[in-house]
Amino acid sequence: MNATMKTFDLTLSRLISAAAAEVFDVWMDPKSPGGPWHGSERVILQPSVDGLYYFSVRHEGRVYPHFGRFVAIERPRRVQYTWMSEGTKGLETTVTVTFAPKGKDTEVTLVHAGLPDDEMGHMHKDGWGHVLSTLAERFARKK
Repeated sequence: MNATMKTFDLTLSRLISAAAAEVFDVWMDPKSPGGPWHGSERVILQPSVDGLYYFSVRHEGRVYPHFGRFVAIERPRRVQYTWMSEGTKGLETTVTVTFAPKGKDTEVTLVHAGLPDDEMGHMHKDGWGHVLSTLAERFARKK
């Protein structure tokens, strides 16, 4: 790995039509549709501080493994974990997700810090955007 690799931080937010505790619980449960782990080919999740996770996603005929450890779990306000994948080129990046009540809704803000400033690093924007959109759809209120 190049020690002088240029990195960037990615920030995305979505307003979710549910209470913070409900949204947090879905985020942390690999069996709940709408969470980041749901639908993965394989998931190993130890949701506690210093607990490890591994999940693999199949995309366009390839399997992409992701792994890291939980740094902070503060239900229902915040979760933080390290993140390594092929897309981080060996860098241990950090994902911080906050769940802020906004009336009956929750603003979910995701910051993925330390991503390589290259094509693979920037592809995380689409990936996390998809995760947050799926989460929003999970809780969409019928009008």
